[in-house]
Amino acid sequence: MTATVTARARAVRLTAELVTDPDVFASLAPAWGRLAGRCAAATPFQSHAWLHSWWLSYGRPGRLRLLLVRAGRDLVAAAPLTLVCRPLPALLPLGTGISDYADVLLDDADDGRVADALTALLADTARTALVDFREVRPGGAVERVYDRWRGPRRTVPDSPCLELPALPMDGLIARLPSGKSGQRVRAKLRRLDALGVRRRTVGPQEVETALVRLLALHRLQWQGRGVTSEHLRPRFRAHLLRAVGPMVRSGNAVVTEFRIGEEVVAVDLTLLSGGMAGGYLYGAHPGLRERRADVAVMLLDACAGLAGGGHGTLSLLRGDEPYKHHWRPERVVNQRLLMARRHTAPLLTAALCGAGARQRGREVRHRWRARGQD
Repeated sequence: MTATVTARARAVRLTAELVTDPDVFASLAPAWGRLAGRCAAATPFQSHAWLHSWWLSYGRPGRLRLLLVRAGRDLVAAAPLTLVCRPLPALLPLGTGISDYADVLLDDADDGRVADALTALLADTARTALVDFREVRPGGAVERVYDRWRGPRRTVPDSPCLELPALPMDGLIARLPSGKSGQRVRAKLRRLDALGVRRRTVGPQEVETALVRLLALHRLQWQGRGVTSEHLRPRFRAHLLRAVGPMVRSGNAVVTEFRIGEEVVAVDLTLLSGGMAGGYLYGAHPGLRERRADVAVMLLDACAGLAGGGHGTLSLLRGDEPYKHHWRPERVVNQRLLMARRHTAPLLTAALCGAGARQRGREVRHRWRARGQD
């Protein structure tokens, strides 16, 4: 299929289009899915279901900036963006704030012509705004656009993500630094079995009910502690309920229930793409910890089973929490790609100042956590 698209792309004229109509965005799901399947760098956060649902929950009227490149009728590139005015005029990727990775979609078979067309359209669309791609995973497709950008540009570090190889649980245990560490994990798995914890993959028709439980348990587990406030808001709930059902049907998500007897004690949402499996959000009843059940081990065991199905990376997604380091993950830092026109270079300078201050704060926190593990 990729070879066919490549041949057609060379044989027909490319057309580049800026779309601002949300109804057109809604209609693109089939073509979007085909393109995502031809873009190896795509993560679940670039799926149409995720991005269109984000727009419905978080988008501002009149601010959609959807850049499309076609070869004949084939969609061969897409950059889903929104225009923001504060704190700086900027084009940001759809999904910003609740997505662990941002990117564009570019056909892997592109010989450079499609990336050139997308870059030119992005420059025309930017006008007086900064182009600000946050949370780009190393190797993202948007790097091909960045390499072609003719104006001022800079790359700065963004959030750290921790990644493990796609191994079954036995393989992950074998990577632990000592035999005693592995023995402790196996004891925790036996404890889960002794408690009667059983997991079940939720079918597409049950996804909404399971997600309502997930969010209720998430609220309960963080009660009185520092919860991410966005996860408790109605707009986030609406986004998940819209997005995850189609993603389960397309293979971009799995919802897992954990039960003791007939009681649902935890629910996990894992997102999937051709290259990774990543645990995105879960809710667990506080009673599990009171019964000495290790929730982190329970969730990793389930996610490792999914990653073992051919996904290259088991991602722990954003966050540098100490408990994740017990598994000896690789620390992979997302990048923030900033691009400006020559007359908007001052916006780039202002963004770099803010990014520098945030990075210094991250480094201080990282050193503090590292000392805590010594």
